[in-house]
Parts: sequence; C-alpha cells; structure tokens
Amino acid sequence: MSKTALLELAPWRALKEQRARWGSWTLETLFREHPGRATEFSAEACGIYLDYSKNWLTPEIFGLLLDLARACGLKERRDAMFAGDHVNRTESRAAFHAALRAPSGTVMCVDGENVVPQVQEVLHHMAEFTGNIHSGNWRGATGRRIRQVVNIGIGGSYLGPEMAYGALRQWRHPDLHVHFLANVDGAAFRDISRQMDPAETLFIVASKTFTTLETMTNARLARQWIAEALGEQAVPRHFVAVSTNAEAVRSFGMDPAHMFGFWDWVGGRYSLDSAIGLSTMLATDNGVFQEMLRGFHAMDCHFREAPLEQNLPVLLGMVAIWNNNFWDAESQAILPYAYDLARLPAYLQQLQMESNGKSIDMDGRQLQVRSAPIIWGEPGTDGQHSFYQLLHQGTRLVPCDFIGFCQPLSDLGDPHDLLMANMFAQAEALAFGKSDEVLRKEGVPEWQIPHRISPGNRPSNVLLADALTPYTIGALLGLYEHSVFTQGTIWNIDSFDQWGVELGKVLSQRILQDMRGETAHFHDGSTRSLLQRYHEKRHTSSAGE
Repeated sequence: MSKTALLELAPWRALKEQRARWGSWTLETLFREHPGRATEFSAEACGIYLDYSKNWLTPEIFGLLLDLARACGLKERRDAMFAGDHVNRTESRAAFHAALRAPSGTVMCVDGENVVPQVQEVLHHMAEFTGNIHSGNWRGATGRRIRQVVNIGIGGSYLGPEMAYGALRQWRHPDLHVHFLANVDGAAFRDISRQMDPAETLFIVASKTFTTLETMTNARLARQWIAEALGEQAVPRHFVAVSTNAEAVRSFGMDPAHMFGFWDWVGGRYSLDSAIGLSTMLATDNGVFQEMLRGFHAMDCHFREAPLEQNLPVLLGMVAIWNNNFWDAESQAILPYAYDLARLPAYLQQLQMESNGKSIDMDGRQLQVRSAPIIWGEPGTDGQHSFYQLLHQGTRLVPCDFIGFCQPLSDLGDPHDLLMANMFAQAEALAFGKSDEVLRKEGVPEWQIPHRISPGNRPSNVLLADALTPYTIGALLGLYEHSVFTQGTIWNIDSFDQWGVELGKVLSQRILQDMRGETAHFHDGSTRSLLQRYHEKRHTSSAGE
C-alpha cells in the first residue's frame, strides 16, 4: 500500500474530519462528560497497565484508529513477521527477533529452517560461559579472576546492554562490574581503562561482521592495552567476540570457540536478547536473563493474540499515530520514574528513530505524511527541573509517556511515594493545568496571572507496573518494539533497515583516507576548508607548549 492509498482510506479520511471538527473540546471536558473514561481508555497485559485516557480520544475516534490499523493490514503484516517472512523488504530478510525469546521446543522457521534450536544453542553457550566466569573456572592469563567486563560495541550493540545493566541493577553480580565502550573518542577508552586492572579485565567485542569501524578501533586500543600489560599470549584469555566472522575473530587473536553468534534476521536495535546480551547475562546470571526473555515472549504472545482494542502495542502505536499525524506532534517524551531506567529514553530513541525515521515507503514512493517523531527524555524527577517548563507552558506539543512502578527498588519506602506522587501530579497537570480563575481564587496578583497559567490539555500515557523486574523489563521493551512496528505498518515503511546510517560511514572512511594522504577525494568547499583547518591545527603544537 502506497502513502497515496493511505490518504484515500476511509478511516484516514474520517479521522481527518474528526480532527477538523474537534473545536474547543479539552481533556477536562472529556473527563467531565464521561466519568468512566479512565476505565474505558485503559488496558492491561503482561504486568503492565496502560492508561491512555489523557489523550484527545472519543469512542468514535478510537474505533476509527482501529479501523485504520485493519485497513493498513496490521494483522497480516504482524502475522507475516511472526511467520519468518522477509518483512525487511529492502534487505530481503526476516525480522525474527521474536525467535530469540521463544521457549525451547517452539518451532519458528526462516526460509524453511527452524531457528529456535540454534537460538537455544547460543543461549546455552552464553550460560555456560557466564557460569565459568562467575565460578572462577575462566580466569585471566595471570590466573586472576575476571572482575571487570567491557562491552565494546555501538548502536544496538551498546545501547541495549547499557540500558539493561542499569535496569537490572539490583540483580547484578556483586564481584563483577561491567563498562560500555562505544564512543571512538580515545578519551572514552582512557577513562574506562583507568578504572581497571588488565589482569582482571575481559573485553566483549560485539560486531556482527567484525568490521564496524568504531567498534574495531576501540577493540584494537583494548588489545594493545592488554598486550602491553600482559603480553600477546594473554589476548585469548581477555577477549571474546559476539560476531559471525570466525576468520576475523581468529585474526584478531581470539579463539573462535569463544565466539557467540547471531543471525542476519536480528537487527541491532532488536538484539538485546541475542548474544549481544552476553554482558547483561554476565552482569547478572542466566536465570535473570531468562526471566527477561520470558517477559519479551509474553508480550510477543499478547501482540499476536489479543484483540486490537485490548492490544497494548496496538493501542500505544495508534495513539502515537493520532498525535503525530493528526495533531502534528513532532516529538514524544519518554519519562521513566525509575532511576534504574535512566538509559531507556536513549534506547527507545534508537528503536523508534532508526526504525521509522524514513521518508520513502516500501513501494519506493515519497511519504505524504510524517513518519517517526523525535524521541527524547530523562528520568523523573530530574527532568522536572529541566525541560518540564516547556512541556507545561511552552508553545510546542509534546505527548509524554510516563512510566512508573508501584513497588520501590530500594528499602527506602518514603522516597518512592514522593517519586510516584510526582509522576501522577505531572500527568494530571499536563492534562488539566491551572486556570486564571483558580489563580485569582488563590490570591495571585493580577499582573502575575498570565505568567502562571498552565493551559493543560496536553496528552500523555501512563504505563504502570507492579515492580521493575527482569520479566517486566522484557515485557516493556517488547511493548515498545511492537508499537514501533505498528506505526511503521500504518506508514507502509520498512521498520527494519537503516540505509540512512550508511552514507556517513562511507564518507568518513574516505575522509580518513584523505587525512592519511592515501587518497584525494573531491569534497565541497566547506568540507575542504574544514579539513585544511583541522590538518593545520592537528599537526602544529598547541600554544604554550
């Protein structure tokens, strides 16, 4: 279906009409006229309760959004993805991350082959290795136990494991500390290496092809650091690989027996529950990792089986379509009220913006509607004293997802009540604000009233779970994965490729060759000028030296 067809669909046209007729309706009006609204516009699955009542929805609009999902073939495309079809059309691949968390004995086929046994074999390899590290059976070259692990990767090979390391803080192994190295700036490696003893450090190099420029640059720095401290013979005891390129792994100096593989039907941003999660398993244990997989799988089953009107990923995705395409919301804030989910906004930023940041549909035609919103955010309550001013009184519309938990992660109970009181209050304030009438009753000076009015009527979702557990983390991430897929289906785009990332990689390689004097590629006037200035400053002593 092309985007021209999307604009001609009856539900799309009806939604445009509903938007045009909206008039002066506000969230306050909607709640006043429909007292049961919070129950009507909420759903629950896999331990997650979604309240989406604070959005500009009526029963008629809600029905039209689900009609739109049906008309765009969401059910059919969902079923094709779970069947292992090549839904990643531009790369002619399946997008089969659901197989990574399928229980043993499940049959899930790609190109006629059941891949679940392969997945289980890798998981077993990961668990065996984790057990050897934790027990001390695997030691460094000097015989000392491994106490520091560095995950070297970038993009999905970094954001997922780093996010999970924070989220699983309370299940971490007490004697093992994990670090994450992605930035190719040498200062990043210097900072991490200062915290570690080479004799007690293990590096995980995560690169499917073992050619990713940033990852391999950092890997070579790490190799040099180990070799200088412990000798070349130490490399195999201090490096393992998450890759499919056995020859490159061997050339680096690692034993391919300590290579953990994955498949081309696993996209980087969907790979946390593959071997890319090795650092996550090492940081906790196999049982914790398996619980996270169980949460992922539960949300997979819910997405496949639940009716659309009760389907959490569909509801979250279609509300986002309504806000983005019919209310012109350009961004969306992710606001977890949990310190341990500090990196969730960055993780979801990649998930949404790399998946759906496209302007061409699957028929090769220019989109006629907006695709992915800009995803950003910070954990509460930090953000309240940063950017919430804009959320409440600014000129931009920013729908928000508030994410909270009923049980605290620490034994300090009172702060958790304050934390959650803040979350509920922020969602309430965004929806209902504070009027000039209320301010006058409170005795606020007339001249100050315009500055203190909070207009309210700003949409948000609240996702509330009992506790932040490994199972809940998996379910929450699965929820957002399938929400992103839902939105991509409406826009008829390929949510599993990322060709836009490639051009910058190619150009950086060319420019690096030019810097080294190996080539002389043509560049525009600005780039030539910048390169000349960089060359002059880079190769001259700084002032005062």
